[in-house]
Amino acid sequence: MRAELLQLAADLARRGEPFVVAVVVRRESYSSAHQGDMAVITSDGSYHGWLGGNCTRPAVRREAQRALADGQPRLVSISPDGSGARPGVTALPMACQSGGSVDIYLEPVLPVPRLLLFGPSPVASALARLGKAMGYLVDLADPTSDGREGADRVLPDPKAPELKALASASEHLFAVVATMGESDEDAIACALTLGPAYLAVVASRKRFAQIRETLVGRGIAAAALDRVRNPAGLDIGARLPEEVALSIMAEIVKLRRQRAAELARESVLTSPEIGEARDPVCGMAVAVATARHRAEHEGQPYYFCNARCREKFLAAPDRYLALSAPGERG
Repeated sequence: MRAELLQLAADLARRGEPFVVAVVVRRESYSSAHQGDMAVITSDGSYHGWLGGNCTRPAVRREAQRALADGQPRLVSISPDGSGARPGVTALPMACQSGGSVDIYLEPVLPVPRLLLFGPSPVASALARLGKAMGYLVDLADPTSDGREGADRVLPDPKAPELKALASASEHLFAVVATMGESDEDAIACALTLGPAYLAVVASRKRFAQIRETLVGRGIAAAALDRVRNPAGLDIGARLPEEVALSIMAEIVKLRRQRAAELARESVLTSPEIGEARDPVCGMAVAVATARHRAEHEGQPYYFCNARCREKFLAAPDRYLALSAPGERG
């Protein structure tokens, strides 16, 4: 594996940017890819590395976007006739007729979820321990903390730059206010500015109604407060701080899994009928929004996986349109 690609992957992970690592695990002649070849594909479709050039790049980029949408790794087999289907393997057609095939493993690397806790309370301490055990990065915003809660970072100042920086990855940020009456309103107002994917307040319904009234009086929109979850967590009859923490983490897990499923369904690239066109020369699916090679024939736009297919089409458009008609292409 190339050192510069490993370094790129490390840099992306450190910045919390999602990406896919793709590695050739098998090939048959005549493929220009070789076993061990590697590429890194970012969420915007940027492609770094080598997996076989134009013959494999469109399919790999498309499958990488799907992997980022559902968070699941996949093994794809790319061959001229797309006949490499096996249990656990997705078969895809090759964009060129080289006669070879290549199997590529794609591993999505998503940002580590962050748990932001407010308050010097037993519930916050229990959440810090449970969040760490579940692989979350834990930040504790508490000016009175002595560091014994087990958080990755303690942020004594609610205006600290480190806290504000969390807003850049708000879709992976889960915040819980467990201040137990100590500056509840300030903590909630601070959390709302970060736009977390989840914000819960550990308080009774009566107390939260008072907090809400105060915050509306401060000018915070009622719609923003409608997204705050109170009571916090799933209803499991929790009483002890550890049980309350468990109910909150269960609610976060439920939200994350639901959101991942929604993204997989909503992703433009998960449905070949939406946002994609068929290359009339090789039959490859091409993402319309990012297609680099285009042509027009009799007022109709066509999209191609590479420049060679475009040139062939322009030389004999009627021939390729006849071949790509329904029932004509095998």
